[in-house]
Amino acid sequence: MFRCFSSLGCPDLTLDETLALASKRGIEAVELRSLGGTVELHDYFAKKFGTPENLAVQVRASGVRVVALNASMHLAGATEAQRHQLEAFAPWADALGARWLRVFDGKAADDDATFSDARATLQWWRALRALRGWSCDVMIETHDSLFTGEKIRHFLAAAPGTAILWDAHHTWRKGSEDPLTTWQAIRESVVHVHVKDSVGLPSARHPFTYTLPGDGVFPIAPLLGALHADNFSGPVSLEWEKLWHPYLPPLDEALRVASDRDWW
Repeated sequence: MFRCFSSLGCPDLTLDETLALASKRGIEAVELRSLGGTVELHDYFAKKFGTPENLAVQVRASGVRVVALNASMHLAGATEAQRHQLEAFAPWADALGARWLRVFDGKAADDDATFSDARATLQWWRALRALRGWSCDVMIETHDSLFTGEKIRHFLAAAPGTAILWDAHHTWRKGSEDPLTTWQAIRESVVHVHVKDSVGLPSARHPFTYTLPGDGVFPIAPLLGALHADNFSGPVSLEWEKLWHPYLPPLDEALRVASDRDWW
């Protein structure tokens, strides 16, 4: 496995500044969610670079890899606008050599109707991907309904072969499940892991408060031990949610603290 971070943590930085931050902190890869104050990355790329090939040249020169572009689409309840965004992302991801496009599970329900809706969106994507010959594929973030190992396995039974972006903090907080239990249940499908830290004090948006790595109570050490033991080879990404939670310190500080504490 290798370290990564999401640009959600530095939403106002340009692409060059984001890649420079990764280099400064010895992080070899990033996933892109926000740049230059926007989450409309296709528009940002088109304005700044013109073509996917020009973007790829700029990123290669930095020595930092882009492993994912993070879209806003929800598999269940996907809108036409969300589908168009995902379709627009694909050529940029392929040029970058980014393996994954992140999408959300969608909807709080986990009933058969919701799964059927999500499966239909996956079928649309897979048909389009084959038609266009794209290399990138979607990974589904455990976000709205997939917050325990059992729920994720139920979803995977309905949509076999689906890649999972496991938000380990989310299943721990929302699902009240030990990350080791979740990992054992879903490890064969996980391609990307999000980590962060928190304490159980309410904040503006949650019944918990995010903290600097190591100041909270998330069981990071056992989780990393399990990933190492199973030879997980994907990114373990610090998802510093500063775009949504302005009270957080700058991402650079979080990365420094995580490094100083050997947190991840």
